This record gives sequence, C-alpha cells and structure tokens, in this order.
Amino acid sequence: MNKVILMGRLTRDPEVRYGGANNSAVARFSLAVDRRFKRENDEQTADFINCVAFGKTAEFLEKYARKGTKFVVEGRIQTGSYTNKEGQKVYTTDVVCENVEFAESKNSQSGGAANSGFDGGSNFTPSSDAGDGFMNIPDGIDEELPFN
Repeated sequence: MNKVILMGRLTRDPEVRYGGANNSAVARFSLAVDRRFKRENDEQTADFINCVAFGKTAEFLEKYARKGTKFVVEGRIQTGSYTNKEGQKVYTTDVVCENVEFAESKNSQSGGAANSGFDGGSNFTPSSDAGDGFMNIPDGIDEELPFN
C-alpha cells in the first residue's frame, strides 16, 4: 500500500499550469512538515516535501492556497527520473495529492478567532475525575445542538 498523510505549511504559493489533452490544471508546491521529535537543545526541524496535484485539486490550490497556509495532504509517493540539460540523470520523489484540506481556520492563521464566534472548543476540558479520556459537556450545551 502506498499512502501518505502530511500536515504542514506551504513554503510558497503553488505553481499552477494548464496543459494536456483536457487542458487540466497541475499544481506543484512544497510543504514544510515539522519533524515529530527534536534533539535536546536543538531547534525544531522540518522536512520540505515536494507535492503535485491534478485537476480539481490543483484548481482548489490555485484559488485558496497561499504561502504559510497550513494544509493536510493525503496522497501517494511517486518516484521518477529525467535527464537534465547537462546530461545528468536526476531522481525525483513527489507526493501526488489525492485530497487536500485546510488544517486551520483563516482566523487562527491570522492570530485568533476573535470575529468567528467560535473559540475552537477551548472551554471544553477533559474529565479529570472520570479518567476515561472523554470530555465533560457543560450544562445547557445540548440545547444549542441542531440535531436535538
């Protein structure tokens, strides 16, 4: 199975081109993905992963993706090679994106959810007395839910 899920920030605006038989979109971009662990006394490090998206996914990126925006990308790894102008063989590794989603709201990206009316659930805390890992739902919250 060849499946990749990444979460990171765009290092630059996507480069989108149109071509092929259907004149479909192809978007190339790079994600900065923080490494999970860091060595003691070292700064956080990141991997810069090349990605490519096609069709509607590429059009979505062209319209909404900007440098610094945090995305979750689902896809597969694809390797390839080509010969450059100097006659050297160059090997490539890309993530071919099959699904791309925002990983944060626009408000949280710009410093907070002040105007959204939603604080991201910060008033919910895990139940400390139950110890079962579930959150306590504050009294009265069930009256606000649309499916009651």
